[in-house]
Amino acid sequence: MRENAKDIAQRVRGLREDKGVSATEMAEYVKVSTEQYAAYESGAEDIPASILTEVAVRLGVDLGLLLTGIAPTMSRFAVTRNGRGPAVDRRKGYKYENLAASFKDAKIEPFVVVLPESAPDAPIPQNTHPGQEFDYMLEGSMRVKVGDNEETISAGDSVIYDATKPHGMKAVGGQAKFIAIITV
Repeated sequence: MRENAKDIAQRVRGLREDKGVSATEMAEYVKVSTEQYAAYESGAEDIPASILTEVAVRLGVDLGLLLTGIAPTMSRFAVTRNGRGPAVDRRKGYKYENLAASFKDAKIEPFVVVLPESAPDAPIPQNTHPGQEFDYMLEGSMRVKVGDNEETISAGDSVIYDATKPHGMKAVGGQAKFIAIITV
């Protein structure tokens, strides 16, 4: 686990306690077991980006505060330089870079996501989170599953879906890179 992930876990716990929300309440809110939530807050496991987004909503803070420890202050515009957005751990091997961590009260959370190549017979891991998600492929191809629907999308293709429904993706034929925009 990267040191940054441990710092994020520590901030989540501190802010949750400051807001008077119990760990049990938060676990129920983000729909994980109390044991799983405790593993996130202790730093034993990385907190997925979708869970971090839900935690930020529940605590009434910007995701950028959880990621960086600095409350976003930009309200007109914010620039994130190439490769310099805060990294978010979500799944082993996946790389998430937040592109709007310094923008105050953002209504979307944009990420650049890099997926490692998956084995052809590997299942597509699925999850859910609040809002909608829009994914735009930059490089490579990935198999996207939303509910019972599956499609392969490649560079230049996009997909939008209700993120409260089970969904997931895996890279096919090599590494894949895309922009994910999640509404909050």
